[in-house]
Amino acid sequence: MPNERDLQRNDTRMLVLAVLSAGPNHGYAIARDIENRSAHALSMGEGALYPALRALENEKLVTAAWELQPVGAARKVYTLTDLGRKELDLRTDAWLEYTRAVSSMIGGKLNEQPA
Repeated sequence: MPNERDLQRNDTRMLVLAVLSAGPNHGYAIARDIENRSAHALSMGEGALYPALRALENEKLVTAAWELQPVGAARKVYTLTDLGRKELDLRTDAWLEYTRAVSSMIGGKLNEQPA
């Protein structure tokens, strides 16, 4: 199964955009959502998540605002922008095209039993 080290930089960004397409969220919740939605096949540590969030913010694909909490420290909440939604659509289309191509190459092997 892929892990944080296996994910390419653009894959990490696409996963973050996908999570934020459901609504604004803070870093810890984004990481947990990636883990949960992938049935724990993907893990998103701080070393990959926060640089990706900063890059997405710099590229105007997400915005960030500090949210005060009734108890505890404020947390930074990220929101997908319209530009971010368009970017997610482009990346999703490219990903689906890529996976279709790979599947067509290995498709015959999927149903074979090991010897």
